[in-house]
Amino acid sequence: MKKNIYQPIEAVIEEVVQETPTIKTLVLRPKEEFAFRTGEFIELTVPGLGEAPFTPSSNPKETDTIDVTIMNVGTVTSKLHTMKKGDLVGIRGPYGKGYPLDKFKKKDVLVVGGGVGLAPLRSLLFALFSDMKSYKKVVLRYGARTPKDLVYKESLPSWARKKKVNVVTTVDVGEPKWRGNVGLVTTILNKLPVNLKNAVAIVCGPPIMMKFVVMKLLEVGFKAKDIYLSMEKSMSCGLGKCGHCRIGKYYACKDGPVFCYKDLKKIHDIWD
Repeated sequence: MKKNIYQPIEAVIEEVVQETPTIKTLVLRPKEEFAFRTGEFIELTVPGLGEAPFTPSSNPKETDTIDVTIMNVGTVTSKLHTMKKGDLVGIRGPYGKGYPLDKFKKKDVLVVGGGVGLAPLRSLLFALFSDMKSYKKVVLRYGARTPKDLVYKESLPSWARKKKVNVVTTVDVGEPKWRGNVGLVTTILNKLPVNLKNAVAIVCGPPIMMKFVVMKLLEVGFKAKDIYLSMEKSMSCGLGKCGHCRIGKYYACKDGPVFCYKDLKKIHDIWD
């Protein structure tokens, strides 16, 4: 019998990781079998309060637990930030269309993240790292507001040490101990170590960041058909019924959240 993806299943919070002052990662252990493909999303339920959509940030090949990285920005997320190890939540899904990994094979893969936008990209990176022989190289460019706002601080150095992986981070505002780049993420998109004739770019972050990153990628030579976006900002019900996530003729929750930029570029105000 096929699993009902509209019915939440219980999951216990196994660990809470404080990533930044406003971002936490919850490690969840579902009480039933649950799996997702990188880039797909789930609806996370707080019993008695409500639910919100999140793209898991964990390795899709590890199905015993699921990581969900959450910024404290609203009613459901603020409640999730108060929850502790042993508390119960609900998970339904997965939904949507994830990253088209087959289209990335035998290419240089540029991953550009901003702030908590690195969360779904973390899942993508794990998927790429687990099959590096299929890709020419992986180039990560990641920016946050300050050094304290960088997520996965402990993982970034180990990712940078992997073969065929290149990592550069930046912050908008530095501090005395910060030795990295200071400036918007677009400032680290010059002289990219990729073959533009055989490369793809994947972008996720705040809409305004994504807008200017896309403009920069086009400027340096990427084609619209080779740029992929995670358009998650306005998703709500996950079922294509509420209309919150409509992008022109598309619904982010059903047709995305991953889109190729060539399919969106003629739609007015996609960044709103």
